[in-house]
Amino acid sequence: MKSRAAAGAGPLIGLVRIDRVDLLRSLYEAVLIPPGVFEELRIAEGRPGALVLSRALTDGWLAVGRLAPNSDLERLQLLLDPGETEAILLAAQEQCRRLLIDDLRGRKVAQSRGLTISGTGGVLLAAKRRGLVASVGPILESLALSGYRLSDELVSRLLQLAGEG
Repeated sequence: MKSRAAAGAGPLIGLVRIDRVDLLRSLYEAVLIPPGVFEELRIAEGRPGALVLSRALTDGWLAVGRLAPNSDLERLQLLLDPGETEAILLAAQEQCRRLLIDDLRGRKVAQSRGLTISGTGGVLLAAKRRGLVASVGPILESLALSGYRLSDELVSRLLQLAGEG
């Protein structure tokens, strides 16, 4: 059974760059993004991948969630950028099963609030476990070639977890 996830911009940007945002649709019933992430993605500006994200919004599996007033917003924005702050608050508010976020500081804050997190690499591992991709190695290489930065240590760990390294 698929569940809902909330997302920061990072995993969406990475997966759009390599034309694999479809993995999110296969893994989750819906992916919610807060207004700050929607702004960060600049879908209306015609940037690369904007058409794919626009179509995902039209299809309804990607949706912009509304944040209820929250006293933590300003405090968290002292630590994180607005999109990550809102993604954390939206994931908690909507009781999403998972928060998709790559930023290390954002991941730490989300975990301290009891949220289950995955980054772009975690999405790839989940896709492999479900048979959606045969191997994560080539996808990680595509991410690197597209300019999406994952540390060498993280890439090595992901390959080990995928049974490829």
